[in-house]
Amino acid sequence: MPSPPAFDLITSTFSRFERDLLLLCAGAEIEPSIQNLIIKAHGMRDISSLTFGLALSVLPEGTWSALSPAGPLRYWRLIEIEPGRSLFECQLRIDERILHFLMGMQYCDERLSGILEPMDSFPLQELVSCHRDIATEICRVWSEGEDQGIHIPIQLIGNQSRIKQDIYLHACEIQGYRPFRIDTGRIPLSPAEQEALARLSMREMMLSRGAIYLNCDDGDSNDPGRETALKYISESLECPLLISRKNAVTFYRQSVIFDIPRPTVQEQREIWTEQIGWLCPNPDAVINPLISQFILNPTDIQNVCNDILADDCDVQITPHPEILGNTLWDACRRMTRPAMQGLAEWITPRAKWDQLILPDKQRTLLHQIAAQVRHRATVYEKWGFAERSSRGFGISALFTGMSGTGKTLAAEVLATDLQLDLYRIDLSQVVSKYIGETEKNLRKIFDAAEIGGAILLFDEADALFGKRSEVKDSHDRYANIEISYLLQRMETYRGLAILTTNLKEAIDPAFLRRIRFIIQFPFPDQVHRQKIWEQIFPEATPTEGLDYEKLSRLSATGGAIRNIALHAAFLAADANIHVRMSHILQATKTEMGKTEREVSESEVAGWL
Repeated sequence: MPSPPAFDLITSTFSRFERDLLLLCAGAEIEPSIQNLIIKAHGMRDISSLTFGLALSVLPEGTWSALSPAGPLRYWRLIEIEPGRSLFECQLRIDERILHFLMGMQYCDERLSGILEPMDSFPLQELVSCHRDIATEICRVWSEGEDQGIHIPIQLIGNQSRIKQDIYLHACEIQGYRPFRIDTGRIPLSPAEQEALARLSMREMMLSRGAIYLNCDDGDSNDPGRETALKYISESLECPLLISRKNAVTFYRQSVIFDIPRPTVQEQREIWTEQIGWLCPNPDAVINPLISQFILNPTDIQNVCNDILADDCDVQITPHPEILGNTLWDACRRMTRPAMQGLAEWITPRAKWDQLILPDKQRTLLHQIAAQVRHRATVYEKWGFAERSSRGFGISALFTGMSGTGKTLAAEVLATDLQLDLYRIDLSQVVSKYIGETEKNLRKIFDAAEIGGAILLFDEADALFGKRSEVKDSHDRYANIEISYLLQRMETYRGLAILTTNLKEAIDPAFLRRIRFIIQFPFPDQVHRQKIWEQIFPEATPTEGLDYEKLSRLSATGGAIRNIALHAAFLAADANIHVRMSHILQATKTEMGKTEREVSESEVAGWL
């Protein structure tokens, strides 16, 4: 249906006097002859604009209610009133944005700049079936709102911010709406500014035939003023409005809620096949590992494929399944990293199994962890164990032992072996004294990591865990809630989550039973210390006269040995000679001095 003329669009519900008054104000701005008539009617040169008194005298059906604050001319800020005069004598001017709209110029009101932003028009990405159905339903709600003159806000709920935005853009395309976006962090906190924002935004939607995407996904704030502002804007915008949130909220007025699911495994498979199926004869061999590890939306999958085809010559010239699979795997890892920025420390894993010196029992358990991560999809999905489990399919582990015994190194080895990203989270920085904040911080981390299934290493578990099952006060009760939430998220996380602690005995057995693997990292005995010394220096490091059997007598953890070796290497480099026992002795004294531990003569006997 063609759009009505600009003037009729604005004034379709106005009285005759209101229409004539707005038209006369517009004419006074653009037609000199009308301005001359106004000056002549006033009988004085200093009044060149239309006054309300003059409008009442020359226009038919004049009424004072036309300039009521609740009337459309003032409510929608179509006309500006000169301050400091009586209503009868005040001069009237048409709003600049409205004047330009009537003249055929289309732009977004500059007063909304930086808050309400038009969204770029770019080729829309194809939606999967379940998301297309939601876009169609959104259009149905919008059409009913147009017919009834009442627009109901729509909430899009879930963690898939990009998918929600794509659904919104598709709905706008179908409905013929111009897309606009408001980020919650840009909403002013002043009530007067919020009211002005709401009115001008609704007016802009009418002028532009637009819809607003209110993005609340990044507006997770403890500021009550920010939440109040968000709720006011959500309640006040009576126009086509989509609110993107991670969790639904209740409004005073009715709203429609759509939970946005992730693309199913089959939907992801179809997208991957469409993008790369032509590159190899057996695409499932390449695709199956990707869809079992990563949850990417259609846009991300297309971007991954476009990037590797544009940049990787090996894939284009010789699309061997192994080359293609490894290239796509690495590209997917890169695609999922931005979601974790600012939430955890990204560790680049380089350590391999031969660098991890541990007793056979611990190494066997670590290999079992790797096997469970690697074959999770086979056991749970292909073999049907998922249908028999009431809990999640996450793989959880507790690494316990004193500092320097190899807990973090073991996590790095697993990440290297499994070709997964590794993120370290200091639980002491996540835990908050404010009720609910610890769970909120954890939720952000797990939600962001979910799409890539990265390995999560939670350091300093002692900050959260303790013997808390016996509730003595409110602090114990809330601590139990926080611990239960962490364990529940670890159980449902589609990856490997590792806790580390120096004090296993401080953790209640009731919590330990919910962790799948518990590995005690022992203080290395002399045999294992010698193995650590024998492989601690890189092959390129020049050494001379090192006696590893004698060095192994030093009672030190693997972490301490690594520190000593590095310090000794710098001492040798400074002297421009090979690393010798004397350098290691000097470095040992420095390292042990950090904890004020005296090195016994028997430990360093025969070093020099």
